[in-house]
Amino acid sequence: MKQVKWGIIGLGNIALKFAEGFQYIKNAKLFAISSRSENKLQTFKNKFQIGDDCCFTNYNSLLECKDLDIIYIALPHSLHHEWVIKTIEKGKNILVEKPATVDFSQMENIKNNLKGKNILFSEAFMYRYHPQIEKVVDLLKNKVIGNLVSMESFFGFDALGRKKIFGIKLKKKPNRNYRLYNKELGGGAILDVGCYPVSFSILIASLISNFDFNKTKVLNKKKEIGPTGVDMNSFAELNFENNFKSTVGASLTQNLGKKTKIIGTKGELVLENTWTPSDISSIQINGENKEIIKIRSHNNIYTYEIDILSKCILENKKEPNFPGMTINETLENMRILDKWLN
Repeated sequence: MKQVKWGIIGLGNIALKFAEGFQYIKNAKLFAISSRSENKLQTFKNKFQIGDDCCFTNYNSLLECKDLDIIYIALPHSLHHEWVIKTIEKGKNILVEKPATVDFSQMENIKNNLKGKNILFSEAFMYRYHPQIEKVVDLLKNKVIGNLVSMESFFGFDALGRKKIFGIKLKKKPNRNYRLYNKELGGGAILDVGCYPVSFSILIASLISNFDFNKTKVLNKKKEIGPTGVDMNSFAELNFENNFKSTVGASLTQNLGKKTKIIGTKGELVLENTWTPSDISSIQINGENKEIIKIRSHNNIYTYEIDILSKCILENKKEPNFPGMTINETLENMRILDKWLN
């Protein structure tokens, strides 16, 4: 079997989990890595047995590696646009970590640069490739909760945590130098975790006829700005052109969890863990039909993403298979995030 050769630029925590996903599949191989940190480069090299000639401290050097089929860009948000453009110039397929860019104009520029190129591009919303989402889409298409009306979707956690001093719990202060709290680095709840419920809302809304990518309204915006200038808690209502509505929420200080509720004319479908389901996840159906469906899967969610995108490359496709994130969905995602932020 031919193996798709992957390269990774940026070796943070997500890249580490992603790289661990290669051990479960046969159609892909982690071939090259790049980081400006010698320590991270050495750790990855040893853990994943990468050859010396495929380990680079310079990102451009990895892009010059002719054997690579696809580059996974796992850098901080603010660097995505620059390195996506450079990867396009080298003619490599691209998977870029979410959010694909920090604003809509950057994403529009990427699409313009991709025109006429035989390059697969996708934004790395790994949850979309998980069997849980495949089952959700199948249930909704089969009208298990009737016609779709609305949904609620959240992603929030207490990033600051709490520390005890003389038995009193105190909140840690956000560090302006850390990317989550730095506006120039694309920090804040909306860009970091709000992009998840927005992207899922787009997917569910697209299952209804008369879906239009350009006419989503962002209403009832509520934002709490922290001391470093980024949004810490944010909520909004998305009104799609086909009358489907979605309430979305994102937080860096509140444990909103990872829950999604999809409401139809005959009931509702509930996911307790939408974004990072475990090896046994569940879909709860309430209403005329009542059922709890268990989904068994790999304990590494990135395995599915790597496997499906590798198949797409072997089949010379420019977009991921449904329900992977297409470039038009990424554009809509960034358009909505822009409206929510501003």
